[in-house]
Amino acid sequence: MGAQFAILFSYMFIFAVSLMIVAIGGMFSERSGVINIGLEGTMVFGGFFGLLTLTGLTGAGAHPALIVILTILVAVIAGAAYSMLLAVVAIKFNADQTLIGTAMNLLATAAVVVLAKRISPYATDAITFVKDSFIIPIGQFDINIFLFLGIIVLIVSWFALFKTRFGLRLRACGENPHSAASAGINVFKFRYIGVLISGALAGLGALAYIIPASSSWNASSGVSGFGFLALAVLIFGAWKPFRIAGTALFFSFFMALSFCYYDLFFALFGVELSKDVGVTSELFRMIPYILSLVLLAFTSKKSRAPKAEGQPYERGQR
Repeated sequence: MGAQFAILFSYMFIFAVSLMIVAIGGMFSERSGVINIGLEGTMVFGGFFGLLTLTGLTGAGAHPALIVILTILVAVIAGAAYSMLLAVVAIKFNADQTLIGTAMNLLATAAVVVLAKRISPYATDAITFVKDSFIIPIGQFDINIFLFLGIIVLIVSWFALFKTRFGLRLRACGENPHSAASAGINVFKFRYIGVLISGALAGLGALAYIIPASSSWNASSGVSGFGFLALAVLIFGAWKPFRIAGTALFFSFFMALSFCYYDLFFALFGVELSKDVGVTSELFRMIPYILSLVLLAFTSKKSRAPKAEGQPYERGQR
């Protein structure tokens, strides 16, 4: 039974770290007043270029530390660069933020599939990689580096948002941008920064989701709706880092069950859950999304988003 619990918690933390990082990224964007529906596409885009860097450096025999640093750096930069589409169109041209984010999700998956097939010698959209550089052996356990990065992102984000002048100004732009502007705050600047941070963390979160869980990735599969689930985690987490972390753990528990439900339920309850009784791993992977719908239905009226979230800002208007 110990092995089943080890597998359960291993996958739970993998998924939780990824969800938390991406949701915190979305938090910075929405705290500045810009809704980032395009987190899913940004994850795909950043993760793709990160994996290309990983395979290239591994093939070249680069030092493991260099592989880790450059892979993460490229994914973060690619995610931030892709999020500039949202930033420019939504902030500069005041376009509908929800439509832009939806278009970004569709565009990223299609573009990455095309690029992956052009690069692959077999014209497939699959990317195979070696993840050894991202694994740190501690005693009898192998810990992936994204767990430590997730803790750093959580603490730094909380401190930056609630304990610094930058965080105060960012939140002011999402609550009342005209009042913030009258106090001398450059609303456009802080909204650009918020969106770019969300893109950078989406790229990092994509690697945290893809690399520890497998050794290959299909571009056509993307990140399996993780970007959308991160939005739900963001809402349930009330746009606060530590509440986001707790919510991410809650959802990730059910996703992790899909990898060990058969052995775990048999060991605990003596019940065999198999295809013969209509139970598959996909059933457990559905649970977080079903829960998000149910919880949103009952809690949406009580959730308090930033007041100016999704509202274009123009100088001189109130």
